[in-house]
Amino acid sequence: MTTPVPPAAEPDPSVLTCPGDLIGPCATCQRKTHKYGRGGSPSCQWCMKPVQEKWGPGVRHVSTRS
Repeated sequence: MTTPVPPAAEPDPSVLTCPGDLIGPCATCQRKTHKYGRGGSPSCQWCMKPVQEKWGPGVRHVSTRS
C-alpha cells in the first residue's frame, strides 16, 4: 500500500531541513521544495519518484543554462 500524495499546498519534507534561500517551487506541481544548492532538486519527492522509477535512482537534473 502506498501513501497518498499530500496536497501541493503542503511543502516537501526537504523544506524542513534546508535554509529558506534554497527553497523554490517544484518544476511540476509548484510545491515548495529544496530546489537550489547542494542536494537540491527541481522536483519534489513525489514528482521525482516516477522519473526515478523509469530512469533509475541515479537520474539527476542537468542545467542547460550557460
